[in-house]
Amino acid sequence: MSNRRASSDRSRKRLNAAKLDELALAYVARFATSRAKLSRYLSRKIRESEWIDERDAMTACEAIADRMERLHFLDDRQYAAMRAGAMTRRGLGVRRVKAQLYVDGIAPEDSGDAVAEAEDKALAAAVGFARRRRFGPFAVRPPGDPKERERQVAAFLRAGHSMTIARRILAVLPGDAEALAALDAEAALD
Repeated sequence: MSNRRASSDRSRKRLNAAKLDELALAYVARFATSRAKLSRYLSRKIRESEWIDERDAMTACEAIADRMERLHFLDDRQYAAMRAGAMTRRGLGVRRVKAQLYVDGIAPEDSGDAVAEAEDKALAAAVGFARRRRFGPFAVRPPGDPKERERQVAAFLRAGHSMTIARRILAVLPGDAEALAALDAEAALD
């Protein structure tokens, strides 16, 4: 038996513009975020609460987001660069970076530099992905089954890498130190 009450049993908390501003300040202090993500968070809080302020709730939400931007607590360009860099270091490809920045509500003009940086580091990210997953030159043994190679290519594609890069890395056999060194040298130049 659960001690949790159903959401309909709870009375809705009362919320005004001042409390919404406090929630926004706590959110940006805790998380690196974009303007769109902050607006979604504040909208959710408004939906979950009873709005008691004379101002329109969505107008207050936009005013708070504007204020956070003026105070430099929000910077979509910087957020895009940080998010894209983290994803690239984790071994994710350009398509995944673009998709995540879109989901985070970053405008194309704010994400352009971050996407260009991810494109420059695409090969290095793919090599890092292969190293972590032990694909291609980092495998213990060469894939004997063609279906295993297809699964590896599919993993590269799900991670946002291009088919060309995936095939190029998977073409290097385990133990081929010369080809691996050439791939690493080229990845470092990206």
